[in-house]
Amino acid sequence: MTIRYSVALLCLLALPVAAAEWAEPIEAAAEEASITKALDSIERGNLEKHLNYLASDELQGRMSGEPGYDAAAKYVAEQLAAVGVEPAGLFGGWFQDVPLLRRQIDVDGASITVHTDRGDAGLRWKDDFTMGGDQVRDETTVRAEVVYAGFGVHAPELGYSDYDGVDVKGKIVAIFGGAPASFPHNERAYYSSGRTKRDLMVERGAVGYIYMRSRSDQQRRSWDVVTLNAGVTAGMSWKNLQGEVADHHHQLEGSALVNEAVAPDIFAPSPISFEQALDAAEAGRPASQPLGVEMTLTQKSEHTDITSPNVVGVIRGSDPELADEYIVYTAHLDHIGVGTPVDGDAIYNGFYDNAMGVALMIEAARAFKAMPRAPARSILLVAVTGEERGLLGSDYFAQYPTVRAEGMIANINLDMPLLLYPLADIIAFGAQHSTLDVPIARAVEAEGFALTPDPIPEEVLFIRSDQYSFVRQGVPAVFLVPGFTSTDPDINGGALFQGHLKTHYHRPSDDLSRPVDWPSALRFARANVRIGLEIAKDMKPPRWHEGDFFGEKFSRGQ
Repeated sequence: MTIRYSVALLCLLALPVAAAEWAEPIEAAAEEASITKALDSIERGNLEKHLNYLASDELQGRMSGEPGYDAAAKYVAEQLAAVGVEPAGLFGGWFQDVPLLRRQIDVDGASITVHTDRGDAGLRWKDDFTMGGDQVRDETTVRAEVVYAGFGVHAPELGYSDYDGVDVKGKIVAIFGGAPASFPHNERAYYSSGRTKRDLMVERGAVGYIYMRSRSDQQRRSWDVVTLNAGVTAGMSWKNLQGEVADHHHQLEGSALVNEAVAPDIFAPSPISFEQALDAAEAGRPASQPLGVEMTLTQKSEHTDITSPNVVGVIRGSDPELADEYIVYTAHLDHIGVGTPVDGDAIYNGFYDNAMGVALMIEAARAFKAMPRAPARSILLVAVTGEERGLLGSDYFAQYPTVRAEGMIANINLDMPLLLYPLADIIAFGAQHSTLDVPIARAVEAEGFALTPDPIPEEVLFIRSDQYSFVRQGVPAVFLVPGFTSTDPDINGGALFQGHLKTHYHRPSDDLSRPVDWPSALRFARANVRIGLEIAKDMKPPRWHEGDFFGEKFSRGQ
């Protein structure tokens, strides 16, 4: 009897333990089932509907500040409202108007003259050079000595400086784009930024600059492609609350991009040839020195005040203690508009760049709203303007958010996901910088993708899209794109990716005729939602990894 009661007692005592052991897997399975059901709401038909409108000729390429973009913004707001997203723009509406100053260069008033002991020589517009006009001033002219300064990089922590031993005060600086290939990936991206380069040259007293293209730049894109819309497409800058143009350096009175075909003549009077300068850049070796020539840069521009809206929506978090923390999804809504015709087509539709990213963001919102319970943290959805003009809408929003700035804990950016082939992997630019790496790895694996390191570090993509605007404000961010590996061994994903960049990127042919591997598109969309879910349920918000380069440069404090 005693033994029998003892056994029964042991069984009873064991029941809570067994229940606890089974409860977690049962709850996890139920949660995954509800997530899967919600993710199933992402359908090809809806994605195609968005793409067919956003990349249509009707919208005339969605140029910021023009009717086609405004129509696209209205469409995005309507679609977000239709799935149950709340407006989170200004004054209880969907929009945050971004004040912009548009500049259109007068091609006839743009000139470069090279002054040497042998006489003066004028360069030809578009054949030899292009320039974008001053951000603020209608007319500028500057004549100064030209100093070659490598990449225009000063990185003493890496034992490298293009400015050591040369005086650029009152000079025009001649530099290559990019940064030394020997730099670690993070540092290479940061020092490749035009903003970083301009800050450095202004600190040293330069009065102007010319950009030249390194061998790797020349290999990636031809001069004709780079200058296709020079003088046709307007430049833009955003204005701060005081009405001042952001990132304007009044000290720089002229700038231009110079064709490598005429660069040897500019270097001819100097001890270093252009080929030797290219060699030094390729080797990551400073070779800065005066070129023994002067140059006059002249521009005339027409300026116009315009506005263009960011579209902002929110899905409120379900946890009262975490709902004031925001996971920010971004996708740029603008493209290039109407430009130089190619094969008779002048409309730059931007199908992949970035109607696809916006369509995926709308469908992410649908999936979040289809869940029985909203994520613990709030989901902010922002379709931004002006990315193609220099990350303008995202920079404005990151500095003037419509929610509490400190509440923005992570940014997930969608820009030109090339869904051209059966995907085996995903590249998460920026994941390695913060604790975002763990939830991203979980989310990607859940959809059967491998996570691949950056296969094209020379493109420094991490600083070239809207996530960088948030990084600069201290917000950990990730830029998710398809990897190069195809699940079909007969398809070379990397070749298709590079082929798009060379043939269709920023061309009218990036239109509704582009192919889509729809099974991969749906899996990619699902993985994108899973990332937000994983971040939302983590007990702690994302943090920069200790010692991370970008974290130390921009961290808001941890």
